[in-house]
Parts: sequence; structure tokens; C-alpha cells
Amino acid sequence: MNRLLTWAATGWIALAGAAAADGPVVVELYTSQGCSSCPPADHLIGQISDRDDVIALALHVDYWDYIGWKDEFADPSHTTRQRTYSRLAGKRTIYTPQMVDGGVDHIVGTKAMKLADLLNAHKAKPDPVDVTLRREGDRVRISAVADQALPKGATIQLVSYTPEATVSIRRGENAGRKLDYHNVVRQWIVVGDWDGTGTYSATVRVPRNTPVAVLVQTGGQGPMLGAAKLR
Repeated sequence: MNRLLTWAATGWIALAGAAAADGPVVVELYTSQGCSSCPPADHLIGQISDRDDVIALALHVDYWDYIGWKDEFADPSHTTRQRTYSRLAGKRTIYTPQMVDGGVDHIVGTKAMKLADLLNAHKAKPDPVDVTLRREGDRVRISAVADQALPKGATIQLVSYTPEATVSIRRGENAGRKLDYHNVVRQWIVVGDWDGTGTYSATVRVPRNTPVAVLVQTGGQGPMLGAAKLR
């Protein structure tokens, strides 16, 4: 039976009766080890990180590194991606913790009830692209089929991530804390572009046993059209 998600003080609760999308919903969390407001959002990502119907990704940014603690997972490209989302949404500032759901919805990363509502909204809409992945040794084979041509085109992206990590923060706003992180993005590559016709196929070399996700997204940073993951 398909499920709706809701949030209570005790955590996620499943409710019967919702129609589900074909593929998982992509949730990007922009976070930093140097941000005192981020640990609750990091914890929230951890609570949904193992769900089959969600691809939860933590992108650590570098713009808090100056306040006393350099985030060991930070990547300037994550900051660039967040700035692009902000610009496309007509906003002038970026912040942490921020979540971007389905490539379009921006929320404060600690808003669990709002996240639950957005997950249900995205799950209720069928994905226009079906993505399948198969691991062949140190390679991942990608296949994508669209239910119609994609006038705005799509970008195929492969993300590798670390499922769990624990870091002892020695300086900065979180000094003295031992924090857990989940689905930490370590590499984000563009595999190719696609117009939605025929079947898209590609093979990417990935170290064995490395968890990966493949995202099909309008124009690189527009709405997500389809996604899949391999743990």
C-alpha cells in the first residue's frame, strides 16, 4: 500500500492512502559543520536517509569556514550550486541549513513538518523519466526513458556519497560537539545532456561498493524529472 508521511515529535509516521511517484524524491541539504543551526537539520536528513522513496543528500558548503572551523566535507561547488538555486528562485541570499526538494522547493532545513508535506506533494506526482541503475563491477550502467520528449532538455548527473560519518568539532560555533552526518556528497559529476527521446544510456566508472545516485534534472538545476540510487 502506498503511504503518506507526516511528522510528530516522535519522528516520521506513515499514513495509508497516498498515490506515490515512480521514483524517489530528491532532497538536497545545504549545511556546514561550522553552523550552530545545522545539527537539527543534519539529524533530520539522517532520519530519511535510508528511505527507498527518498534520495537525501548533504552538500556541505564552505562559506562558514572562516569563523574558526574548516568543514572537512565542504566543497566550493556545493556553494555554487546553492547560489544558482537562489538566483533561479529570484533570491539574493543563501543560508544554512537549507533544503531544496525536487529541485524547486526551498525550505529551512529544520522544518520537519514542511518537509513531510513537500515529500507527499512530490510523491503524488508521477515522474516523467524512469531511471534504472545496474552495477557491473567498478562501473554503474545508467538507463533512462521519458514518457515524452523534454523540450527544455535534461542533465544527467551522478552523485557519490558517504552514508555515515561522525566528526568531533574542535573549534567554531559547534566546538566540543561530536556530530553525525548522513549521505555526505563527495563527488557530483555531469554525465551528459539528453532531449528525452529514445533511451538514454551511459556507463560511469565508480569504485566498488560506493553508494551513488543518478539525478535527471531540467537544465541542470531545474525540476527533478527522475532519479534512482544504488547503495
